[in-house]
Formats: sequence, C-alpha cells, structure tokens
Amino acid sequence: MAMFDLGLDELQTYRPTVAEPEDFDQFWTSTLSEAAQFDLDPSFVKIETGTPVFDTYDVTFSGFGGTRVKGWMTTPADAAGPLPTVVEFLGYSGGRGLPFSRQLFAAAGWAHVIMDTRGQGWNSGGYESTPDLAPEAGHHHTPGFMTAGLTDPRAYYYRRLFTDTVRCLEAVRNNPLTDPTRIAVTGGSQGGGLSIAAAGLAPYAGIDLAGCAPDVPFLCHFERALQITDRDPYHEITRYLAGWRDQVPTAYRTLSYFDGVNLGKRAKAPALFSVGLMDQTCPPSTVYAAYNFYGEAGDDHPDKAINVYSHNDHEGGADYQTAQRLDWFGKLFAA
Repeated sequence: MAMFDLGLDELQTYRPTVAEPEDFDQFWTSTLSEAAQFDLDPSFVKIETGTPVFDTYDVTFSGFGGTRVKGWMTTPADAAGPLPTVVEFLGYSGGRGLPFSRQLFAAAGWAHVIMDTRGQGWNSGGYESTPDLAPEAGHHHTPGFMTAGLTDPRAYYYRRLFTDTVRCLEAVRNNPLTDPTRIAVTGGSQGGGLSIAAAGLAPYAGIDLAGCAPDVPFLCHFERALQITDRDPYHEITRYLAGWRDQVPTAYRTLSYFDGVNLGKRAKAPALFSVGLMDQTCPPSTVYAAYNFYGEAGDDHPDKAINVYSHNDHEGGADYQTAQRLDWFGKLFAA
C-alpha cells in the first residue's frame, strides 16, 4: 500500500470539472415529490435489548416507492427529549444488523438513528431488513448494486436509496424524542456518500441539518474513481462497461445525477470530512473533489473541515476519526 493519487498540495486545490445535467434540480425535486405521495407512516416501537442504560426502538417508515424501510433508534434510558440526534448511514454491504451493535452516540447522551440499506445487509445479518424490489431496477447488471438500473437515472438503485435518506430525516425530525434543530448525518464509505446526498437533498425537502460528517466517502467523482481504482464497489461499474461497451456515455450521464460532488454543492450544513491518502477504495482525489465543492451552490458557504490520515487505506482514521466526530458533534449540538 502506498500513495498512488495526487499529492496533498494538489488535492487541496483539486477542483475537477464534473458533469452536471441541466435538469439536475428538476430530477430531484420530482423524485422527492413522488416519494411524498406515499404516507410516511413512521413507527418507533420500543423493544428490549438487554442493555438497560439505553432505550431502543424498532424504526419503520415509508421510503422510495412506499417501501417500508427499517432502522434502529437508540437513546439514553428514560430520556424525555428533545435530544440532539445523529442519523447514521451504512457502508456498502451493511444493514442495520442487531439493535445493540452501535450505541456509542447514545452513550454520548444523544439520540442515534441507524437507517437500514435497502437490499443490502449481507455482512450484518440481524433482524428484519429492507428489500429492494423495485421493478424499474433493470434487466441486467453486475453482481452488487452499482449498476442496477444504470442505463436510466430514474431506474438507478441509488435514486431509491438517496430518497430513503430524506424520508428517514423526515421521520426522525417528527419524533418527539428528537430536536429537529439539532439533527446531524454521518457514515463511512457508502454511508459517507449517503450523508453527503442527504445533506444535499435536505434543502429540497425544507430540512435544515445541523451538520454532516462523511467519513472516507464513497459515491463521489465517479469518473475519476473508475480511472484510477480497480477495487470494488467502483469496479462493478468498470466490469459492466467492459461488456456493455456501447453504454459508457449513458452510464456516465446516469451517474452524474448521483455524484457526491454535485449533491454536496447544494448542502447547507457544516461538514467534517475525513480522507485516507492511501485509500484505494475511495481515492483521495474523489473525496477532495466532493469536499472542495461542498456547500458552494448557495450564497452562504457552510463551515467545513477535513481530517487527513496520511498513511491509511480505506479504514481512514477509524477510532481516531470517531473521537473527532464525537468532539465535533458535541460542539455542534452545544452551539
């Protein structure tokens, strides 16, 4: 493992041209409007987990297409609220798992919500999960989710998953245990990409986030990623296009609607990023592309910072970054 991407000086000023379709805003406005036609019908059912210092709730809400999306919510025991709330999205292949597997943010005194990832979860197991049964997913794709529906942005897998993140935020902010003015999103890898997407899409839904903390984020600057890494999950797209040679322009157009660079531009929440300079799964130039453009579409650019881990691959800062996020959320929620 060694540094294979641009040098840090170049990364800090890296501002590539990332294609953005003319109907980008219309696409997402109409997508979220379609989702709003389904009753959100949020459910938070208290369950026993054998951890009496926490209260845990089995979460269900209607996501894209009315699919019932699962999750967990954990709070300090007997908390009356309203509590600052961290909404966490999961890495590729991850699902909500077992309800006691992630309790750190609740241990800090906050509400913690984990959103299940539709169709994924094969590395987590656990209780009831969220299916991805959309008929528009397309007829052919490589193993995995990166190319499901890739020939049409309206059919692409991440249209459904990104929409789920916004619906999750809507469900959370209406829960009496949560403070709707102090909701932050976070996650690593795919979860980092979903955090950026949620922050970028929140303004379309009239949601004001307190913060966004993407850790070594995936789903950013797709074209660059496909050029310089042969690791999955990005390599799923490469394998697909190696066979479907005539679909390259179509695929890149679809991906432009879901690129974290384009979505992150529209974010208004303060942000704390992280990057590993030896990360061959989410190359540092793709992370910096999203970071450098983050929040720049509006007149008021949000505060942002990035923690750099110079000798780390996709694990990034691991617990070091967790400590940074705990400190950052604490200051954010106290403001």
